[in-house]
Amino acid sequence: MKLNRGKELIIKKNQSLSPIKSEAGLPVELADRFELYPENKRRPVNKTLFRNDYFQLTCNMRDHSMAISSRGDLVYSAIPYDTARNYIQRAAIQYLLHPEEVRHYIEMHKPNIEQYLVLSIFQVTKKRVSKDSPEVVQAYNAIVQNPLLEIQVLGRLLQHDETGPLSANLAGKFLFSENVKTGIAGYVSEYLNFVVQLTQALPLTTDGKNMKLLESTISDASLDDEMHKQLTFDSDIASALDLLPQEVKQNIERSIINTTQPMLTNNQPLLRSEFGKELSDVRKNYVAHSVDPQELKQYFENVLPTESTNIVNVVSDMHIIDGKFPFSNKHFNILAGDVMDSHMTNEKISGIYVIGNHELAAVLPENPDVNSEEWQKWAPFSNYEWFKLIRESPDDAWPLLPVGDHQYYEVVKSEIEKRFPKMQVLNNSSTVHGGIRYIGLTIPVALVKRRKKLQSFILKSLKKLLGKEQDIPTVIVSHAPLFNELSRLSPRSKSYSKEYVCTEPAIEQLFEQYNIIGAIHGHHHIPAAFGRYKVVEFAGKERFVVCSIYSDMNTGFELMSLIDGSLEN
Repeated sequence: MKLNRGKELIIKKNQSLSPIKSEAGLPVELADRFELYPENKRRPVNKTLFRNDYFQLTCNMRDHSMAISSRGDLVYSAIPYDTARNYIQRAAIQYLLHPEEVRHYIEMHKPNIEQYLVLSIFQVTKKRVSKDSPEVVQAYNAIVQNPLLEIQVLGRLLQHDETGPLSANLAGKFLFSENVKTGIAGYVSEYLNFVVQLTQALPLTTDGKNMKLLESTISDASLDDEMHKQLTFDSDIASALDLLPQEVKQNIERSIINTTQPMLTNNQPLLRSEFGKELSDVRKNYVAHSVDPQELKQYFENVLPTESTNIVNVVSDMHIIDGKFPFSNKHFNILAGDVMDSHMTNEKISGIYVIGNHELAAVLPENPDVNSEEWQKWAPFSNYEWFKLIRESPDDAWPLLPVGDHQYYEVVKSEIEKRFPKMQVLNNSSTVHGGIRYIGLTIPVALVKRRKKLQSFILKSLKKLLGKEQDIPTVIVSHAPLFNELSRLSPRSKSYSKEYVCTEPAIEQLFEQYNIIGAIHGHHHIPAAFGRYKVVEFAGKERFVVCSIYSDMNTGFELMSLIDGSLEN
């Protein structure tokens, strides 16, 4: 059974909807909705497109990006500083679309769930139990018997796989008896209502984080996989509805018929108007007891595959500390810096490697005797302040790093190539693979205060490396982004600086002149939950920007779909 809204809107396989645009640059079907909400008259930027009692969809009129947000009175979680909302929303969409796959994911992670339950039970009772104890068996069964909790646990597991083990407030996250006090089940229930209402009413698609129009520049080869993760008006959610609590199912089914009718549910959401003081007191008196995920990693199993089958595999910021390369890939890999924080080698992985700031310290000799033979090749840099800091206090060294073609980077390059003999280190150089030219620029950190000097170096390097070959598809790879226009970093991030923009017109001219289809960077540790790529318009043409951060769940990003899509356009 597929749920269809009453309007005639049919999308065939491997086709996309291209709505007629209004003067505002939005499809008429969306732009006309601005008149429905009086508050839009006094909101020049963030305008309401759709809302119900608990959620709203807003459109940023500057870049036409859309986002779902909860309305003022709704509380996501009574757990202080709970950072899993985006993961849980993504889990809710996947549960609607693929409940059987969700259950498989839960079962695959059973050893880690049991570990969390052991810790959760201890937090509540101070009683130490084993994984096979009756208490843990009962608590695990409670998860798989309660879909709204199962969705939450899926979200927690996505967060675990992406950022490392969790430690704070585990009982509220994994024990049914404690979870009912958090209000998250009510939030999930209302979120499910809203996204179904929304996608039934408007030509939109969502994966739980990103909201897009039903139009795409994705190539046919990757369209099925992309849409597999997206909720649309035509998604088959019948099997998931049959598993959800009856009142939740009925509310969602009613929302399809009447997208403005208020919903009632026994999984009542937590409202700030009713519990605001209590929530404020809990947050005010909260004592953080979280533990660094790296310290907890030894207690959990990596239950996910470590082999990547991507044909062109993009990875960055692995920060390997134990000397062991955490995944395998037999194809072409693009390592966008900060791969290692320890001495290591890998004789099998092949592709290209650009230098990040952490490589600058990781390749230094482990021998503390700086007068030893191992240190002789580094002697020419011993009087530089930034080099002294790399050895003693690396974080203080990064803003002082040399910009451009410095001999230090050549020595680092030769050391990396010894440890990764099948990788080609692109230190302000280029190579061609599969008909695509890759230019690797050494930009270890985002040097905001030295932007002009950095952009002068970027311009000089690109002129040299682009040469006379204007038509060959080209991808630029660097550890830190070139500038804001070709960065995955959100303006809402604390790391974002509005000064880091492209102010060199000659760089834009090069992008206009040459067939530069995209850019790849790392550095800012953007979680996969926020998307691994975006398409931007720079210098009069659409180009992709990829930032793929390694985690146990993410052994890399498949670049071929974006390359194929760019070549077709």
